Amino acid sequence: MSSNAPTPLFPTTRREFLQLTGRGIGLLAFARFAPEFLVNSALAGTPTPEKDRPILVLVQLAGGNDGLNTLVPYEDANYYRLRPTLGLAKEKVLRINDTLGLHPSCTALHRLLKDGKLAVVQNVGYPNPNRSHFRSSEIWETASGSSEFLSTGWIGRFMDNACAGGPGADAHDPVGLHISNGVPQSFLSAQDHPTFGLLPGAGNRKENEENRQFLESLVSQPGAAENDNATFLKHTLMDSLVTEKKVQRVLGGYQPAASYPANAFAASLRNIAGLIAAGLPTRVYFVSLSGFDTHSNQANQQANLLTTLSDGLAAFQKDLELHKLDGQVTTMTFSEFGRRPSENESRGTDHGTAAPLFVLGSKVKGGLHGTAPALNLALNQDLTYSTDFRSVYATMLNHWLACPSELVLGGKFADLPIV
Repeated sequence: MSSNAPTPLFPTTRREFLQLTGRGIGLLAFARFAPEFLVNSALAGTPTPEKDRPILVLVQLAGGNDGLNTLVPYEDANYYRLRPTLGLAKEKVLRINDTLGLHPSCTALHRLLKDGKLAVVQNVGYPNPNRSHFRSSEIWETASGSSEFLSTGWIGRFMDNACAGGPGADAHDPVGLHISNGVPQSFLSAQDHPTFGLLPGAGNRKENEENRQFLESLVSQPGAAENDNATFLKHTLMDSLVTEKKVQRVLGGYQPAASYPANAFAASLRNIAGLIAAGLPTRVYFVSLSGFDTHSNQANQQANLLTTLSDGLAAFQKDLELHKLDGQVTTMTFSEFGRRPSENESRGTDHGTAAPLFVLGSKVKGGLHGTAPALNLALNQDLTYSTDFRSVYATMLNHWLACPSELVLGGKFADLPIV
């Protein structure tokens, strides 16, 4: 903040606090506020997880990544019939087997696939798909049915069931951390948990420093109203400030063992690697890569995004390996939907349904999983999914995060042999 800026008033109500955090302070990521938040504060009720527990890194491909040009059915004549200009030439595809290959921008991921460190789950979606960005993102992040509306996210419910406990917690160690411009719906929970947010990329140090100064000016104010709301909020801001200083100290001193590309997405992954290397007990990290809403001129835009994704994830994996942390971390991508199989008149693709996702790590059972989509479709007809995304979540919960998936997902979904 500018030294000439007026001293901000300390918030004394829930409304004022939410307005304050909405101004761009990306520091606190409250899982959820409820009327009983004064009684049941996670800052006093969540134990510190053991530092060697498995960690999940979620990578959101925001906008709806085109699956057919990510995992390419290069021997299917229907693919080229539906995509006369966007179809990728078979000689350019990075072949996985005799029928499928990766986009030519995914060379780094292709190497990891050959090394057995990348699982590609094909044709992932859900019944009665929704093609709205907002609603389909909500479905994926809350793990709901298409006609079901949930107030908590699947990671929030994981925290509720696996990360809650008795008193004596260290309030300054987040169980979930996101590097994004807002709190992911995935993190919304019924109980309060110490979660934390950072602005994406490496180029926001000035803004993060301004936010830190803003918090300091709030918590140092004398004579704030003496009531339960003000007391709780002030203590919470102080806890956030302690966490912010700790995190920034870690990130400032981290020496990556691998070279990262010079972009905001890779910088965010580098920061996650630094926090993992510092021994933070955080169980889930979240980072987002946007720009996948490719309604027009898709070819170059998606190629650039997939290069960013592939090179960033490969650098992250190598960094973890060189720090001997790779056995502790699994990374998973997701996107709210795929694109239509047929290209549109603007040489792009419109909102669709199913698409592949990636699961990356040294403990992953690499290769292709699931069933490829059928492409004997009419123009503007959508794919029919073959793997429910909640099966992927169930697998990660049951076999990686050691949390019974039915407690989180509210039902039983078949496990996949990916971890």
